[in-house]
Amino acid sequence: MINTKDTIIDYFKSGIKSTKDFKIGIEHEKFLFNNKNNRRIDYKKIKEMFSALLEFGWNPILEKGNIIGLNKGGKNITLEPGNQIELSGDKLNHIHEACAESYDYLFELKQVTKKLNISIVSAGFDPISKLEEIPNNPKQRYKLMTKDMPIGGELSLDMMYRTCGTQLNIDYNSERDFIKKFKIINSIVPISIALFANSSIVEKKKSNYLSYRSKVWQNTSRGGLPKLFFENLDFEKYSDFIINFPILFIHHNEKYLSGQKYTFKDFMDGKIEEINNRLPVENDLSIHLSTIFTENRLKKYIELRSMDTCGWDCLCSGPAFYIGLLYGNLDEVYELVSKWDNNKIINAYLEAPQKGFNTQLMGKDLLYWSSTLLDISRKGLENRDILNKSGKNETLFLNHLQKVIDNKTTNADHMISKFSKNEDLSELYDK
Repeated sequence: MINTKDTIIDYFKSGIKSTKDFKIGIEHEKFLFNNKNNRRIDYKKIKEMFSALLEFGWNPILEKGNIIGLNKGGKNITLEPGNQIELSGDKLNHIHEACAESYDYLFELKQVTKKLNISIVSAGFDPISKLEEIPNNPKQRYKLMTKDMPIGGELSLDMMYRTCGTQLNIDYNSERDFIKKFKIINSIVPISIALFANSSIVEKKKSNYLSYRSKVWQNTSRGGLPKLFFENLDFEKYSDFIINFPILFIHHNEKYLSGQKYTFKDFMDGKIEEINNRLPVENDLSIHLSTIFTENRLKKYIELRSMDTCGWDCLCSGPAFYIGLLYGNLDEVYELVSKWDNNKIINAYLEAPQKGFNTQLMGKDLLYWSSTLLDISRKGLENRDILNKSGKNETLFLNHLQKVIDNKTTNADHMISKFSKNEDLSELYDK
């Protein structure tokens, strides 16, 4: 039963692992388009695709008789509101393993999408479709979210139906370790937005943003970057934050009920009559934590959520960048960001989706900070010195980011230049 703040603090404490047991989890989303009409694929096509993937050893995940995802070992393929698909990877030991997992998935996906005449788009925001053109699916919670989410943020439906991101999940070895890691990842969100920007085309036009996805998430209900996150936020303060946070929905008797009128404190106090005043259990807490859409968040591990989805050539670069900083060189990066002014970080956060590397932070632009952090990350990955079969360490996955910084050209810039030449939609599809 989750009925006191201490039970929530204990939940976070139960995530503590020894450093030698630290894992890496990567999640990444993709848009899927029907080649016949350049439209996002509908649920009928999703079912065909999931059925074809069963041949690769995936098992169906059903909800009320409808297939809503696939599972294989520690991996899941899940269905997002507009039929984006997301791979939630296994808990792995290093970036070599995590990258290999992504490439295995890509191989399977390509076999199936080719057979079904589907194209993949790896971008942070759907570059083609209008919101009203996007099909939905029978996953129950999305119906309720579609109704309730716009109330707290004007671009919430764009977030649900038209964005794709890459997420990294990491561990902590103590409450102090969590505090440091959480402060770092929130402080460098503006840099993450600029460095991984990949959503510059919207509805077949230049959006005047490099990361329109980040702009959308800043205007999404339950999203953003709370000022509280720049403090030395411990488990108790994070517990206070989530206890007083509104509930999005409650899962009860196999139905999803709107939680709009209630905070999690009301749930803990037994004040929700629609569910007979029952108290929350661990699954209710888990749902609540996963429906807080901030740039980063805490479960029994930390989730980093500020990267646009990118193509397969750069998929491993974001996780490698962060692992170098947070697992390989934590103290050096903590010392750096501890000197930054919180108001200046928030200002850079708001400007970065549009200005990218030209955004100013602490008297320097984000290109400077990206380069500085990349050097710290590289040292961190060298410290880890985890080698692949060819004897190369994890720094090889930073090559893409080094090119971005050397050329001052992000994926978003490439998308603008490629598409602007002839406005050919096929330029937006993964090759």
